[in-house]
Amino acid sequence: MIKCTLFHTDGCHLCEEALAMLIQFLPEAEIELVDIVDSKETMTEYQYRIPVIKKGETGQELGWPFTQQQLQEFIE
Repeated sequence: MIKCTLFHTDGCHLCEEALAMLIQFLPEAEIELVDIVDSKETMTEYQYRIPVIKKGETGQELGWPFTQQQLQEFIE
């Protein structure tokens, strides 16, 4: 099973779009949602970059903007 983390925050329409893409492309993936405002560390690291998807196996990150094709290539 594919595992990934989506760094986001409430009210971020780009984050909602990224989550929708993830769910559509990877319906069986285990997606951990991390709201960046819950931690000073994640807020500092991601506040200007969200949404960001982090691959569970490798720790690689894909930052917005990305297309469905870029997401597919990133996950594979």
